[in-house]
Formats: sequence, structure tokens, C-alpha cells
Amino acid sequence: MLGQMMDAPLLITDLLRHAETYHGDTEIVSRTVEGPVHRYSYHDAARRARQLANALARLGVAEGDTVATLAWNGYRHYELYYAISGTGAICHTVNPRLFADQIAYIVNHGEAGVLCFDLTFLPMVEQLAPTLPAIRHYVLLTDRAHMPSTTSLPDLLCYEELLAAERDDYAWPRLDEQTASGLCYTSGTTGHPKGVLYSHRSTVLHALSSSLPDAFGVSADSCILPVVPMFHVNAWGFPYSATLNGAKLVLPGPKLDPESLYELIEAEGVTLAAGVPTVWMALLQHCEQRDLTLSSLERVIVGGSAVPETMIEQLAFHGADLRQLWGMTELSPVGTTSSPKLKHRRADAAERRRLQLTQGRPIYGVALRLVDAAGKVLPNDGVTFGRLQVQSVWALSRYFHRERDASHSDDGWFDTGDVATIDADGYMRITDRTKDVIKSGGEWISSIELENILIGHPAVAEAAAVGVAHPKWDERPLMVVVLKPGATVSREELLAFFAGKVAKWWLPDDVVIVDELPHTATGKLQKMALRERFRAYRWPDGA
Repeated sequence: MLGQMMDAPLLITDLLRHAETYHGDTEIVSRTVEGPVHRYSYHDAARRARQLANALARLGVAEGDTVATLAWNGYRHYELYYAISGTGAICHTVNPRLFADQIAYIVNHGEAGVLCFDLTFLPMVEQLAPTLPAIRHYVLLTDRAHMPSTTSLPDLLCYEELLAAERDDYAWPRLDEQTASGLCYTSGTTGHPKGVLYSHRSTVLHALSSSLPDAFGVSADSCILPVVPMFHVNAWGFPYSATLNGAKLVLPGPKLDPESLYELIEAEGVTLAAGVPTVWMALLQHCEQRDLTLSSLERVIVGGSAVPETMIEQLAFHGADLRQLWGMTELSPVGTTSSPKLKHRRADAAERRRLQLTQGRPIYGVALRLVDAAGKVLPNDGVTFGRLQVQSVWALSRYFHRERDASHSDDGWFDTGDVATIDADGYMRITDRTKDVIKSGGEWISSIELENILIGHPAVAEAAAVGVAHPKWDERPLMVVVLKPGATVSREELLAFFAGKVAKWWLPDDVVIVDELPHTATGKLQKMALRERFRAYRWPDGA
């Protein structure tokens, strides 16, 4: 016997309809590429999204078509999120920080027929256009006053003129909830980037679960600043979770420097912010140098790479709680957050800090397990290392335009490529990527743990640990370090900083100080580039 409850598809447009109806006067604030700060409400955004849906139909965009975006976090990009998916088309967010040939590959592989882009990227798009044969329409996300006087792009369209020509009474179709809604590509550090095709159902469920108190803790009294880009895994879903809850949304546009972020946080009363560690390290350094306080900030969601313990302490000084996130493009992206349990109220400060330094426990809808090289399931004892695998209603079943591949096990689990431990309460700690783990004398050394320790040194701004070939031990850890501006420190002092913090055989054998470390387009350390750079490194005598 089936239950006798109303049945309706889970659709992205229903998030916007709810926000318009019950949170219509709540603000969406954006720094614009043109300069001024733009303000409007969910009611305004919903109206303009309907106008945009009509405009897309006039451009010939049909259900199942792909519309690509090259844009910052701003209100026009937000409108594209809802209008494209709401019509049954696919919102394909493209990372403008990638190399030109990667962008061309992604746009072409995603089969986009329309490309919408910010003014910042006009020269890039003009350069790319000859390599994008399927693009029928180029739409510049600006008004007539800021349209270029000359351009090599054929029939360049003005976004604001497209909207102004349309009515706002578009009726959102009642799509099948499994209809494709969004397309994001992995960073592509090896080989071509791979596409992950999200559905309305997966996106709405992800927004619901990531909003929960044990995840992001989003509510109608939140003021949210997603520094994580809308071109990177849908800004961790915040354009959806904020809308679902009617939270005030603050979009930073192209100005991601510490001074601009501080001004926006203070001016708008931001309570919840999200981004990669390098963003917050720079902001905290800015505050420290100028004796500034983050007065409204209550919680910071940090993901993309491991968090140094000093960042937790610095944010706590400003009254903000740090919560780690772990996820992947393939996981929409949220898998775990480092939220405490009731029993941890009785825990001492050291235990609570230990939890914050993990990548956290699964949010509802996500299951994790560890397996060995043979695929045998390993225990959740907090000690045993294994390959991390995941299942979720918002995890990919296969990559776009690919058949099922080796990343999925025979019993339906996705192999993340991470090495981790999981304790009895489900708290997971990433110890390395499978390709980054340092193998010394047949044993594994966690590069991430070594990095986190050295980042705690007051002179160190950033650190990377890589395995370098060793004549006796196969590999040994080499630390590659960037110092804080004006800081000086010796190699011996940095090596001594590890004493008593790790097992002796984990101790790095040398430290190299460099001006900068290589990063991917999404801010992650490029360990592969470092390994290549130091492939022929000669260890000092005695190492």
C-alpha cells in the first residue's frame, strides 16, 4: 500500500517561488563589475528571472539545451541560475581561471549554444570565440551604457536589453525532478576536465540538507557571503540554500581582496561566510595589521584544503566559529561538516579543537566508508587509513558523456581519491590524496598533517609537503614554504618546529623557501607541479 500524500516534483524554481512569496523583501546585495553596489529583493530577482526565461525562449533555448556562464558572484549570475534551470535547460557554469584551451574544451564538451559573460571576461571571450563553433548567441551581462563600442563578437547581445523587452509572467514548467539542471566540471589537474551533471532533485535535496544546523546552519535570520565562486560547484550550493531559507545574500562580485571583503562584511552585517582557507588567512592578516574586528561574523565555512589550527584561534578571537567542509564537484559538493554533538559540550577545549580540525561527519543524505587496496571495508576506529568512498542521493552516477568508469565500485560506491580515517562517531579526517601520500620505507606519511603543523609557525604563510625520491627510503618528505611578508626564519628552526608533534620517521628531511606555491584554478595546491619541480632535488648530506 502506498501513502496518500500529495506528490510534487522537487524543482529549483520552487525555491525561488517560496523566497518571493514569504521573504520577498529580503535583500540580495551585489558588488558589480561596473563598480556600484547593487541592491534588490527576492521579489525583484524572481520577477527578473521570469523575464530572463522569456528572453531565453526568444533566443531559441529549449528544454535540454545548455547555456554557459563566465561570471562572478553577482545578481545577474543569480538570475541565470534560476531562469536557465527553471525552463528545463542546463546552467553550465565555467571557471574563467582555467587556461583558454581548457575553457574552450569545457564549453564545447558541454554543448552550450549560448554564452553569458561578465564585462571582465570580454577580451577572453573575444579570443575564445573562434574555438567555440556551437555558440549561437553571446550575451554580455551588463546594461547599454557599458556595452563596448567595438567588438569582434558577432551580434553581441546586451543582457539588460534582453530583459527589458520581455514580460514577467512566465509560467515555470512542472518538469520531471530528474531533469538536468546544472553542469560543473572538475579542475582537470590530469587529463581533460570531467563534467558532473546535476538534477533538480539532487540540487534541492542538497540545499535542504546543507541548510541544517549540523551543516551550514542557514536560516531566515542569516546574512550569507559566499566568497566561493558561483562558477565553482555552484558556490557550494549557497545560491540555493540561501533562497530556500530566505536568507540575506551578499555577493562579492570581482573584488575578493581582503580590504573589499572586510568592508562588505561589516557594511552588510554578514553572519555566515564561506570560502577556501587562503581567503580567510588573507582577511585575518588584514585585520591583524590594522587592528580591525569582524563584528558581525558568527560562522565561517572553510573547504577546499585543510585548515591550520591558528585560523580556528584567530576566528575565535573575532567571535566566529570555524566549521570545516569536505566535498567534491562530484558530490554537489557537500559531504561532511565539522559540527559538534551534544556529548561534546562536556569535552575539554583540546577535544573540541580536535573535532574542528577534522573534515567532519556526514550530513544527512551522505554515507562514507573506507576500503583497502583490495576493496575490503575497513573499520571506523579513527586510526585505520583507507581509500575514502561515498554514496549519496546527490553524488554522480557517471561523468557527463561517459559510461560508468573505474571511480565507481561494483556495489555502487564512488571512490573519492582521498585517503582518510573515520572514527566511531563518523568524524572523517583526510590524511592525503591517494596520489599525494608520501611513501617512506613502506609506510604512509600524511602530507596534509605536516603542512598543518608548519602553517602554525608564526613566520609561515603557506606550506606544502611533497614526497621526493630518496636512495634509502624510496621517498622522504620535503617541505616547500612561503613566508609571511617581512618574516625571516632559518631552515633549522622550521625543521625543529616539528619536534614532538609527529613520529620521528615522519619528520621532514629538508625545507625549501620559495616566493609562491602553484595553485589550481580553484585555489588548491598543485602538488603534481611541485613534485615535477623538485624531481631532481638533491638531499643535503646526512638526510
